[in-house]
Amino acid sequence: QWLRRNQRYREPAFLPHIVARRLIHLFCHGRFVVVNSDPLWRSRLFVSLREQARLLERTAGEAPEGLPRIESAAALALSGLCLEDNSLRLTAGLGMLETELSRQILPDGGAIDRSPYTLAEVFRLLVMVMDTMVEAGEEVPQFLHNAHDRMAPTIRFFRHGDGKLALFNGGAEGDDDTLSWLLSHDDARGKPFAFARHSGYQRLLAGRTLVLFDCGVPPPGPFSCHAHAGCLAFELSAGPQRIVVNCGAAALPCHRKWETVLRATAAHSTATLADTSNATFLPAGWLSRLLGKRLFGGPTDVETSRAESPRGWTVVASHNAYVPRFGVRHERELTLSPQGLALTGIDRFYPVVRRRAPLPFAVRFHIHPDVRLSRAQGGDILLKLPNGEGWRFRAGGPVSVEESVYLGGEQVRKTEQLVLTGSVGEGPA
Repeated sequence: QWLRRNQRYREPAFLPHIVARRLIHLFCHGRFVVVNSDPLWRSRLFVSLREQARLLERTAGEAPEGLPRIESAAALALSGLCLEDNSLRLTAGLGMLETELSRQILPDGGAIDRSPYTLAEVFRLLVMVMDTMVEAGEEVPQFLHNAHDRMAPTIRFFRHGDGKLALFNGGAEGDDDTLSWLLSHDDARGKPFAFARHSGYQRLLAGRTLVLFDCGVPPPGPFSCHAHAGCLAFELSAGPQRIVVNCGAAALPCHRKWETVLRATAAHSTATLADTSNATFLPAGWLSRLLGKRLFGGPTDVETSRAESPRGWTVVASHNAYVPRFGVRHERELTLSPQGLALTGIDRFYPVVRRRAPLPFAVRFHIHPDVRLSRAQGGDILLKLPNGEGWRFRAGGPVSVEESVYLGGEQVRKTEQLVLTGSVGEGPA
């Protein structure tokens, strides 16, 4: 049916990244429909595949920045391996892939758009190309080995105890079985580090407790079209159970109405001032159609320090995103105890200019939908995990429980958030 409907060029069916994705799926799963099929139909299919591969060869460089560009390069390389009409496409695809990996994969192995999901998708494409080259008897170039070895420990860095990915800067949790299978290709078995300096994330691990902390500036312009305004947000998990999370991303087309809301600061476990995001996005219109829904106006200066003491590991980070508009700098300090039984946090707001009127703030902690909340005597909040484990949330002021949503997977799930409110006056709060 697709062959009949698309005998001539039309968009979006023949945009380079769409062609690339279609070719990759057909190369991976085509034998299920090709084996024992009608010879005439099979001939038409391979004619179409070759025509699409030729089109991709001409247009791959026009794919949107980021993952679509890498996907186009990988598909071009795979077409040179899987189709017999032109082996030079392998050389062209590998050349483009080398260029894009040098641009988009940071020295610490993270993705330039700072998304764990993007990183896992790029890693999947690399494994696919490397495995196919081995099967075809081709020598895998060193740049693929180097990128592979840098990325594998960083993917482990972003995995919670459930084996899935943290929710920062777009994308979903991913599938733990797929991630485990991909990482089984990593012969070096590189362990995750504590601080991804170039990606801008901190990792605190003690006992069964893991904290992932966003301490980075937004990605550069063309790579920020899916970035979130979540600076100084964190996620917390105990064993296989997530406790404090970010709200996720509109990864599926049916969730697009949630996209702008989920990218806002309030959809992350961090603080907002005057109910304002610490970055904004290009609104719908001709400019966003031309440039993408880029993020702009976020923090340009994030200071981070890390220290170990008898109380455990402590990370202190601050950003200047609210300075231009409100004259206030936000600082967050997180300390994870040596046994992982307590996480202590302090949010500080420093006025850097004299203020006339109090400025309201809200500190939000979005809770995973599998965790049940109840209020204890004295105002503390009890968090009951599915395995029966309990955590206690205690704060230096009133805590309210409000509604929230979670889009870590394919469904929109209702959940709750804990919110602390107050105001910043002339002095620090």
